[in-house]
Amino acid sequence: VQLQAFGGGLVQTGGSLRLSCTASGSTYYVFKMGWFRQAPGKEREFVAHITWTGGSPLLSDSVRGRFRISRDKAKNTGYLQMNSLNPEDTAVYYCAASVRAGNMYNVWGQGTLVTVSS
Repeated sequence: VQLQAFGGGLVQTGGSLRLSCTASGSTYYVFKMGWFRQAPGKEREFVAHITWTGGSPLLSDSVRGRFRISRDKAKNTGYLQMNSLNPEDTAVYYCAASVRAGNMYNVWGQGTLVTVSS
């Protein structure tokens, strides 16, 4: 399985962006897809995940109520809708998948940069 993320960019405070992550290859074995982010000088942190069947969406406390995770299984694509963005959301966002690995994320896409200006 390979992952490719799209959708980053520059947005003003209060704005919205939607990130996409398209999976290719043996997507039959994908258990869940997650989003992580890493801000400059900080460790990577969990943002959200959803099972590939579409159930059990989970968002971190820092984004709950502002972000929404979803997936379109027919398109092999996961989405992270980000609303009410603020400068603290500035980071490189990564999508990741658990492929025949239980709860562990073992496949990672390239990052996409999200910059929120004040």
